[in-house]
Amino acid sequence: MKKMLSLAAMLAVISYASPASAELKIGGDATTRVRGQFNNSNMSGTKATDKDDIKYQYRVRLKASADLGDGYFFKALIANEEISNGLTPGWSTVGNTNGEKFQLEVSNFYFGRMMESSHYMIGRLPINSFNNPIFDLTLYPVPTAFDNATGIFAVDVPVFQWNYDRVYGMNYGTKVGNGELNATFVVLDNNSTAENHSAIVGDGVFNDGYLLHLTYKTTIGDVTVEPQAIITLTDAQGFTYSRISPNTFGANATIPAGKSKIGLSGFYTVCKDSKGALSSPALVMVGTTVVPGTSTTITPGINANIDYSGYLLRVKGESGPVMAWVDYNRTIDKTPVNDVTYNNIFVWAQYKINVHESALGTVSLTPTVRYRASGRDNYYGNGTTDHQNQLRTELWASVTF
Repeated sequence: MKKMLSLAAMLAVISYASPASAELKIGGDATTRVRGQFNNSNMSGTKATDKDDIKYQYRVRLKASADLGDGYFFKALIANEEISNGLTPGWSTVGNTNGEKFQLEVSNFYFGRMMESSHYMIGRLPINSFNNPIFDLTLYPVPTAFDNATGIFAVDVPVFQWNYDRVYGMNYGTKVGNGELNATFVVLDNNSTAENHSAIVGDGVFNDGYLLHLTYKTTIGDVTVEPQAIITLTDAQGFTYSRISPNTFGANATIPAGKSKIGLSGFYTVCKDSKGALSSPALVMVGTTVVPGTSTTITPGINANIDYSGYLLRVKGESGPVMAWVDYNRTIDKTPVNDVTYNNIFVWAQYKINVHESALGTVSLTPTVRYRASGRDNYYGNGTTDHQNQLRTELWASVTF
């Protein structure tokens, strides 16, 4: 708490700096929520005994921006990026005797220049992954840990939650025709820490993970369309597999319907790498492992044939205070066994009640329901389907300022 107050005080002092300095504007939001969490799983024909839970959580985010003149700008988000307290990234959960800590850190920051028909920026860039699932499918096509309730799936906006909705990179955008073309060069990881040409570590200096995110946003009649692609330029360190180069393609579309709007998203990812590796024993047992149903062995860090493909579809509706969407994700993973299929269905539904709204800020209540049903087919080579489902009911109370 002392750290948070010190940081807030520092920002306040900077915002009232001398006239020779750019004016730093401070805003942000604060939210509390009560979450009911209910898990249900059936693994290898055995129904697990999952405990229901209620969590009391909160978060504070501060947003800073500065106009430097002539189109130059700076923006930053100060937020919590801890995942140890309550296993909820970015949120603090009430602990024993209120002994938990809530720390504020620089989550994203970027600076650049806005011009009449183009712009550029560099830093930890926000990527709007809450409304755009292309990074979700690229980074989490295969669940990182299917066998426990804290596993990360391609649905339930994992990049927004677990990766804090930002990447480090350089963005350039320009008007092309009736739309805007954006290219973002992303530094995904720092996997190469030394010049080492071994088969396990990689090829030295340029073994860091780089990718290119391309988008083109335009309108066709009243419909806004945004085709996109993520192209992995070098072997990257994934959360399940490493030394891989997946590519993802697809588009978002927004269709107005009176005072409402309908969103459609569809993305496909594919990865085939003969010299990939298992990043961690997330999918199988620790150490040198025997995958159930086969005689295949796979060890984290040792070369393996990585072969998977998958897609994610979203239908989203917004009408006044109501917002809801349904995701369907299906990934076929042939690493290290044949035709293991992961299926995810996810629903997010919320109703926002505006309690107060003015030029100075807002106060709102938002009942929210989140439901995920996940399945894993043929993992044991005998057609068995595992299930791991989760229901969350939440009540958010938020202020913006």
